[in-house]
Amino acid sequence: MQTQSPQIQLKISLSEQLNDHLESKASLLGVPVTQFVKYLILKEVDSENYPVFRASDRVQKNTQKALKQLDKAVDASDFFQTLNES
Repeated sequence: MQTQSPQIQLKISLSEQLNDHLESKASLLGVPVTQFVKYLILKEVDSENYPVFRASDRVQKNTQKALKQLDKAVDASDFFQTLNES
């Protein structure tokens, strides 16, 4: 089962001149302004190097063990709901 990353909405204010410039560029490419802005952000971020950390052997082992036991998981939401009502 694949899960989709949550989407974040970003609201920004632009000068009329900058907005016109973005709309003009996006129009030349035949794409919506939002798609063009996403492209610009991705292009900028793509050049960045972010550190990647490897999980320790212990964490990897415990994660694999937990994933193998996932089918034994219990839904405890009723229990916690009862606690909230007290």
